[in-house]
Amino acid sequence: MKILIKKASIVDAAVDYPKYSDILVVDGIVTQIGHEIEVEADKVINGDGLAALPGFVDMHNHLREPGFEYKETVSSGTKAAARGGYTTICCMPNTKPVIDNEETLKILLDIINIDAVVNVLPIAAVSIGQQSQQLTEMKTLKTLGAIAFSDDGQPVSNNRVMLEALLSAKENGALIIDHCEDHSLVNGGVINKGSKAQELDLVGISNLSEELPVVRDIMLAAEADYKIHIAHVSTRGTVDIIREAKKRGVKVTCEVTPHHIALSDDMIRAGYTDCKVNPPLRSIEDVQAMKLALKDGTIDTIATDHAPHHETEKGNDFNKAANGISGIETSFSVCYTELVETGILSLKELVAKMSYNPSQLLGINKGRVAVGEIADITIVDLNKVNKIDKNTFLSKGKNTPFHGRSYKGEVVYTIVKGEIIYNREEIK
Repeated sequence: MKILIKKASIVDAAVDYPKYSDILVVDGIVTQIGHEIEVEADKVINGDGLAALPGFVDMHNHLREPGFEYKETVSSGTKAAARGGYTTICCMPNTKPVIDNEETLKILLDIINIDAVVNVLPIAAVSIGQQSQQLTEMKTLKTLGAIAFSDDGQPVSNNRVMLEALLSAKENGALIIDHCEDHSLVNGGVINKGSKAQELDLVGISNLSEELPVVRDIMLAAEADYKIHIAHVSTRGTVDIIREAKKRGVKVTCEVTPHHIALSDDMIRAGYTDCKVNPPLRSIEDVQAMKLALKDGTIDTIATDHAPHHETEKGNDFNKAANGISGIETSFSVCYTELVETGILSLKELVAKMSYNPSQLLGINKGRVAVGEIADITIVDLNKVNKIDKNTFLSKGKNTPFHGRSYKGEVVYTIVKGEIIYNREEIK
């Protein structure tokens, strides 16, 4: 199978290419990059006016299967990922049953092998049942195929267990991704603590509920002398703490979601539960701090935290609604508009945050457009402006606060291992 991409603008995090280049893909591998490549190909893509980027890599995704197939499946979630330009995604273990042992991981891997249309790397739980009491068999699970370990959806609240997890990860060369949340400080909160919570008469969630566990994780990582990755950072205090820890040489990295760089709690109104997410949408000042932290390198990656829900789980009662945003199909356009169009990041820097950096943190050979590399390529139209319509989502989850908003930048093709998995024209 040969694919020839003509006259595209290649944007790679590690190499600067001439403005217009051809890319030849043969049997899933990039074999040539240059000008005026003339070969017979099974598919020729006119890249004139388009940008060819390394396929996006999502470190934080909820595919819901097994157990919650009414929310999402590996099939529907990976099709949505392809539409969003993602060629590799990591799925969290808070399924039913939890991915905390060899048997459940094998079940998930079997589903992935049959139904996934993009690369899916499963994340296994840190603790059995995500109960923060007993560690999972990290060595066994990593050998079987777990790319990282996380109790996401729940914090690892037991300090001893977290330290043991970091030491086990160090011994096995694994990555711990921690969901930092102090439930005692959340204390029934449903949106960010502040004037909006007061206006709507809702219990607010303080920034401290995230920041104190981050301090703990940094101290434990320093004690273990090993790396830790902080999921979905959302407060100015959190990024200040991480920035200072990095300066001291602590091996800490972190991610931010598109919704935490694009939306604040100001947009929340009564009954608009598509805005309910964990951690909550924060203040405008926190949003600005996320953008600054992306620019100065404090935040290493952008991850979707794609969290699809059935419409019945949202409703209009903030106290009962499930937390989560279905975000993998809107991620690139939101990030491109909010970060590149505003001059905060260059497109090259955004590519690093969405592709190269997560690949490096995960230790996988992804995130590049280069000769000899697997052809995981996303082709985008940077000039296309679209109004987001949740009713067109390929994900089962339609729960998005971006519905009706217009953003610039659209995925045209997603190529995985040299195969066109998503084509905008065929979908529409």
